[in-house]
Amino acid sequence: MTDAPARGAASGGTHANGAASGGATPLWGGRFSAAPSGDLARFGASLEVDKRLWPFDIAGSKAHAQMLAAKGIISDADAEAIVSGLDAVGEEIASGAFTFDPTVDEDIHMAIERRLTELIGPAGGRLHTARSRNDQVALDARLFAKHAAGELAGEVRALMETLLSRAEAERETVLPGYTHLQPAQPVLLAHHLLAYFWMFSRDLTRLEAAAAAADASPLGAAALAGTTYPIDREMTASILGLSRVIENSLDAVSDRDFALDLIYAATVCMVHLSRLCEELVLWSSAEFGFVLMDDAHSTGSSIMPQKKNPDFAELVRGKTGRAVGDLVGLLTTLKGIPLAYDKDLQEDKEPLFDAVDTAANALSAVRGMVATMEIRTSRMAEAAGEGLMAATDLADYLVGKGLPFRDAHRVVGGLVAACVGAGKTLQELTLAELREASPLFDADALEWVKIENVVARRTSSGGTAPSAVEAQIAQARRRLAD
Repeated sequence: MTDAPARGAASGGTHANGAASGGATPLWGGRFSAAPSGDLARFGASLEVDKRLWPFDIAGSKAHAQMLAAKGIISDADAEAIVSGLDAVGEEIASGAFTFDPTVDEDIHMAIERRLTELIGPAGGRLHTARSRNDQVALDARLFAKHAAGELAGEVRALMETLLSRAEAERETVLPGYTHLQPAQPVLLAHHLLAYFWMFSRDLTRLEAAAAAADASPLGAAALAGTTYPIDREMTASILGLSRVIENSLDAVSDRDFALDLIYAATVCMVHLSRLCEELVLWSSAEFGFVLMDDAHSTGSSIMPQKKNPDFAELVRGKTGRAVGDLVGLLTTLKGIPLAYDKDLQEDKEPLFDAVDTAANALSAVRGMVATMEIRTSRMAEAAGEGLMAATDLADYLVGKGLPFRDAHRVVGGLVAACVGAGKTLQELTLAELREASPLFDADALEWVKIENVVARRTSSGGTAPSAVEAQIAQARRRLAD
């Protein structure tokens, strides 16, 4: 590559390079007479992973060239040639015409600069003035993280919209609510779906915070100590749409908290998706029968013709482990790195890319499942009447008659035991049976235990009564509008 001495001085020479086998001159200039080759070069290279950063690398390089020209560090003609050449390189990569050279292209940054210099000559070698691969790599990763956080946020909003739309359509559908996976109290299906809406609303907040964490420019930090050139860091940040510059050059090149923030946001989102998918797996089973998954979101069996498996829900549940591993992996990588840049930081991209891709694919899959599943309202209503779920309401009835709650709890517990022994529901008890347990029961207790009345009484804010759910739907609509 041309202008090697100038590049080496600007970059600080902090990266190993997978140059050609057979002793080709390394890209970092005259200090070395040979480069790693063969398996060692492949071990040190990151090109296959970081190729996807090319749009961000080109954007950062164009901003850097424009700033260098504005400050008189390079000529306007060189800057124009660099920007035009970078556009041409971008077109080649986008079209698939770009040829990567594994003998010299250790990473996407070197590949782009190599091709740029091939296209425009010595001006390409001036691009790296006042810049290191350290701040260049950090910039590319930040631009990617900011963009990816926005993309994931869009996927989360789409899923929230789907959940809300289905909730609005199921305002009157009642199903059992569970604790410990045991029938507890009846709730509206709209209320249940909105619980997931608010989970994903928190994910949206985390993604917005991750985007804000990435929204800072490290350019100008160079290798670790800044640069002697009269650069304008605020200018490059402004061109790139970044809101601020990072205050400390050591921190600028070594910080990967923004990557952790995004992986964490993606991982928590995956955990929420996994919880939802676990319920879809249960609900679509013959034992529950609450939903029927769409054929396009299910698979069959190679041996059992009757099978319809919720494979994609199971796969989302399983892939959650990948995201958790990505988070733990990068945390472990970062825990012992001294300031400033170390080669360990090359390991930031695989977990970042994997967590983002896994979450994006899972969000799309779950949105499709929720949008297309058939809800079996009659089976849900049947199940809501099977589990003695009006017991708390009977206790509350007695409290309203003046009985202390603990005494009321004991009375109703006896009624539940009797129902279990007789194979009856609370709704099937007669007034005489109720009064045998407590003389405080009157005829209105028979209406008190009806499932629709049990649901309708829970009018507290955030509760499952139709009036409370209507208010919650309005809140959810406002959240999406915000």
